[in-house]
Amino acid sequence: MNHQAAKLEALVNQNRNMTAKKTRFIAITSGKGGVGKSTISSNMAYLMAKYGLKVGIFDADIGLANLDVMFNVKIQKNILHVLKGGASVEDILVPIEKNLVLIPGDSGEEIFKYASGGLFERFMDQANVLDDLDVMIVDTGAGIGEHIQLFLRACDDVIVVTVPDPAAITDAYATIKVTSRLRDEINIVMNQVRSAKEAEALFDKIHKVAQANIGGSLQLNYLGQISNDTKVATSIKKRTLFAREFPNATPTTELEMIVKRIAKKLERNVLVNPKESGLGGLFKRLMEHF
Repeated sequence: MNHQAAKLEALVNQNRNMTAKKTRFIAITSGKGGVGKSTISSNMAYLMAKYGLKVGIFDADIGLANLDVMFNVKIQKNILHVLKGGASVEDILVPIEKNLVLIPGDSGEEIFKYASGGLFERFMDQANVLDDLDVMIVDTGAGIGEHIQLFLRACDDVIVVTVPDPAAITDAYATIKVTSRLRDEINIVMNQVRSAKEAEALFDKIHKVAQANIGGSLQLNYLGQISNDTKVATSIKKRTLFAREFPNATPTTELEMIVKRIAKKLERNVLVNPKESGLGGLFKRLMEHF
């Protein structure tokens, strides 16, 4: 694996110039499905792009990939077609808005079957079309599966989304516990809450349990909450983004605050490292941990 990682790093460096941006990779995950993870991912990506960041969103929600539904676009081919040689990276990219592009994904297990050989080298060579991304949001699957953990380990930031439901809170804690073995900082967003007070109280409970049972150097950060609002459900049914459809709604304002907190980290992320740019940079990291 070390040889393969070294070879991959050489491929990533090939044909890159030193003005390439360093992309910040943000994984958004959840303990169970149905908590609004993809809704938050897609709307967050939209708001970041609206504020002038160059954003890519990678659909890694294996088996339940639905970002095409969120963005109301049709997917013809995904990243697996590129790895198999049936399409180029540019072929699969779906422009959503100015500064925002969707990268359709596939099963992590399937992807890594093509982690060696000429086709993967060709893919890495093509991946530099996304080197100018400021942010790549990785919308992972729910749960604690091996390939989900691979994405969580590879990203700079992990955001766990949960709702005020006992089963969802339990599953979110399980995700935090497993992920804490990989990293010592995890962010939490509370979705579908009745109030900020309810969200903060639930976070405090999770935080206390984590301190008592996980301990160590784990740092849990509360990024904010998204209120339960019929406008969100309406936008999902209409296959539109609530942040675009209802720019003045409470959930949009709350998500904007979350995006601003993330942006503070981006402002500190000023060192240029072309080895970690765009799609090639993400796959370089994945392969180092595979």
